[in-house]
Amino acid sequence: MANKNVKWLLAFGLCLISCSKGSQSAKVENIGQPAAAPAPPNPTPGASTQATEATAKTNRGVKTEMRNVMFHLTPVAAAHLQVLSGELWPTGKNEMVVFDDKTSFEVRVTNGTVSISPEALSDIMNNYVFAKKDAPLKDLSVSINKNRLIIKGKLHSKGDIPFGTVGNLSVTLDGRLRVHTEKITALKLPVKGMMGLFGIELANVVNTSKIAGIDTDKDDLLMDLGTLLPPPHIRGKVTGVRLENNTIVTTFGDGGRSLPAPKEKGSYMAFQGNPVRFGKLTMEQTDLTVLDLNPADTLDWDQDHYKDQLVAGYSKITPSFGLRAYAKDYSKLGGASTNRESKPPAE
Repeated sequence: MANKNVKWLLAFGLCLISCSKGSQSAKVENIGQPAAAPAPPNPTPGASTQATEATAKTNRGVKTEMRNVMFHLTPVAAAHLQVLSGELWPTGKNEMVVFDDKTSFEVRVTNGTVSISPEALSDIMNNYVFAKKDAPLKDLSVSINKNRLIIKGKLHSKGDIPFGTVGNLSVTLDGRLRVHTEKITALKLPVKGMMGLFGIELANVVNTSKIAGIDTDKDDLLMDLGTLLPPPHIRGKVTGVRLENNTIVTTFGDGGRSLPAPKEKGSYMAFQGNPVRFGKLTMEQTDLTVLDLNPADTLDWDQDHYKDQLVAGYSKITPSFGLRAYAKDYSKLGGASTNRESKPPAE
């Protein structure tokens, strides 16, 4: 019987090793604002001016504050930005944030609370992380039971062998999520106990070097949500995590408790500072706030369909030439709603 169990263990290990065809894992660095360029050791005339110009070129972040926003990462899956403070930061060689290209920027969070449902995370895994036909994992499902995170799926590269894991969540010192694996099954047979019996750790049999956003530490999985989730990436050092009301709740900073009172009533996204481009317009000194048409609603926002949401609403110009755009929720858009503008309320 022991020989048979060893064979099961080796077979399962080979299956897990095969699950490494994703993109190269990326390490998240410089989560906050980038440090200013150091001053030269021997200042020369005009050096301060050059340093100022260099700082201006690198300081391209757009200050942002969001309250009660469902921010879509796929057409189905959204993260709930309960409260968030940080910056939109251009990525790569982009000189500014471009709303029409969600890969042109990322959201760098310094303080706030963001939650995601297990159903949304399942959709992201199936339709983004492992969406390719030759992906080693398929039919993944994430659920919560008795304060434990349960992940089930099929090893597609090995004949769709079913597997499952059970674990709890915590946060690492560098701000990643740690899933401490308490139980592993393959073909409904317990595997982790045998791994411990033979002195084998999860890290020995799971090769995560090519799975972006996932790493291993002994029997634990480490997840970097800023890399794992689709663009626009939400990056920042996570300071806490908990399972609450069937959602995974992550906190940045103190969770937003120290943030000032909301600038607007209802649900909104506010952007200020450096340039932002959207459609044919470019705001050189950005002063833009997107609000829900119904102040009592959660703002349901999809970056891929933001134009339709704005067209179905209305906008106002402030005395200082700021823009206030009242958008219709993405979930409420219909065939006619995208072609007819809503009338602003009577003053």
